[in-house]
Amino acid sequence: MNSSFHTSYKLIVAVIALLAVQVSYAQEEESTIGTEVVNVVKAYTPTIRDAFKVKATPQLNDSITTAKKKVTYSIFSVPVASTFTPAKGKAAVVKKAKKEKLYDNYATLGFGSFTSVLAEFYSNFQISRTEDFGVFLNHNSSQGGIDGTVVDDFFYDSRLNLNYGARERDLTWRADLDAKHQVYNWYGIPEELKELQGPADSPLFTEDFDVTHSYLTAGLNGSISLKDSFFKEATGMVRYFGDDLESTELRAVVAPTVEFPIAGELITTKLSVDYLSGSFANSFGSTGTEINYSFLNAGINPSLVILRDDLEVKLGVEGIVSLDTENSETDFFIYPKIAASYRVAGDYFIAYGGLEGGLIQNNYHDFAQENPFISPTLIVAPTNKQYDGFLGMKGKLSEALSYNLRASYASESGKALYQHNPYSQSGNNFGQNGYENGNSFGIVYDDVNTLGVFAELNFDVNANFKMKLNGQFNSYTTDTQTEAWNLPDLQASLFADYQITEQWFAGVNLFFTGERQDLVFSQDPVDILTPSSIETLESYFDVNAHVGYRFNNRLSAFARVNNILDSNYQKWLNYEVQGLQGMVGATYKFDF
Repeated sequence: MNSSFHTSYKLIVAVIALLAVQVSYAQEEESTIGTEVVNVVKAYTPTIRDAFKVKATPQLNDSITTAKKKVTYSIFSVPVASTFTPAKGKAAVVKKAKKEKLYDNYATLGFGSFTSVLAEFYSNFQISRTEDFGVFLNHNSSQGGIDGTVVDDFFYDSRLNLNYGARERDLTWRADLDAKHQVYNWYGIPEELKELQGPADSPLFTEDFDVTHSYLTAGLNGSISLKDSFFKEATGMVRYFGDDLESTELRAVVAPTVEFPIAGELITTKLSVDYLSGSFANSFGSTGTEINYSFLNAGINPSLVILRDDLEVKLGVEGIVSLDTENSETDFFIYPKIAASYRVAGDYFIAYGGLEGGLIQNNYHDFAQENPFISPTLIVAPTNKQYDGFLGMKGKLSEALSYNLRASYASESGKALYQHNPYSQSGNNFGQNGYENGNSFGIVYDDVNTLGVFAELNFDVNANFKMKLNGQFNSYTTDTQTEAWNLPDLQASLFADYQITEQWFAGVNLFFTGERQDLVFSQDPVDILTPSSIETLESYFDVNAHVGYRFNNRLSAFARVNNILDSNYQKWLNYEVQGLQGMVGATYKFDF
């Protein structure tokens, strides 16, 4: 057994020696050491080994030690008497306004000086939940009586309106039928002609001399608007206007509006077609010479509104083709339509400005409404308003006071101006027509530039008191005419209404108009076309007031006083107005 063990031992030692020789030989063969990449999978985090801490309390060897003194304390509570007793909360009392009953109908009747009559009637019928029908009738007249007139000076103004409307879910439309009858007199005979003798050696101009003329208007107006459609709305109008001297005029206007999205923005485009045609039986001073006019205007006005926080910008342009069919002439116009506003300080200061223009289609109807003493012998043509640039600011000075200030400069080509007509253009036809006696007005056209300044204040103190004050100053520059005839340099107005008590109410209206100029022709029948002078019409101040009393929800009475200063001013050359005027009347509301 020992012999076998020694044999095994020797064998193992021999194998180990052989492996050692083999390793030593391999190291000698590979004399260079290669590189190796070591990936660290955990960051080295050294730690501090706990140190030995002395836990025993050191002993002080001071010769003097101070012992802690025990402190004892207590709270001395004293009651405090209080007489304060909190009041119970009580809601503020809000004065609840009494709900006023609204009536569908009313009638007004008034009588005043100069044998004046005022009558109004309004009625509304609710046909269904979405349909209604209304009737409005108005009459205003006076028998005249102005001091110094030698011919009739009465007037009548009667109007009738019938309207029908419907409000559907996605559609709203309305139609109006208007009829109007007006009667006036060319009573502005110049002083130097009032004593003109007639064929029988008696004054030519008396109440028997016919200076009466009348106007008749009939029109149909309509509007329609749609929701959730590219076709937004449209308006239309057809109107006939004529007089008792064989003058006629027809006007038709259609103006639809559409919206299209382009490049993420909404483009609003307004289209318009305006047709006007009319005729006058005579020209001034020449009986039987007919005057005809006819225009067709078609326009397109695309615009884009940009809203950025406090900034609002409207960018647009309008193109119009105007065809003068009577003279076979065609004109093309392009106008800017730009406006912008910026809230500098919220509602307290808003700056705004713009540059706009347009074609103004003058017509006989509008001339007669502004100046009822024009002659039916006019040359009618459109006005090219090339541009009107304006800058302004508006806002609130307080919760009860708002303001608006604006400066503008406009250039108009062919602006219509009222000019006084001469006595007659036919030396042997004195008084043949009621308007050829230095008592009517014609139209002249000129290129006019206007520099204007406008200011307005609105006082909204409370529900019982409201007042508005505004003024407009204009400076005119003309091209061929000496003056901008009959255009005032200054106009101002004030409106105020005051609810004194639940029953009493009152108000005032004040108007100021500055000086105007007109051209006076020679009254010599041999030399009637020669201008003799420029007449300046004095400025005037017109003060009007009214007061009323409500007996109940149905019945109220009123009193009005016009031209309180009793000023016989001339609104138009040789046309004095009535002096102090008074009227009393009543209004009654009811339901059928």
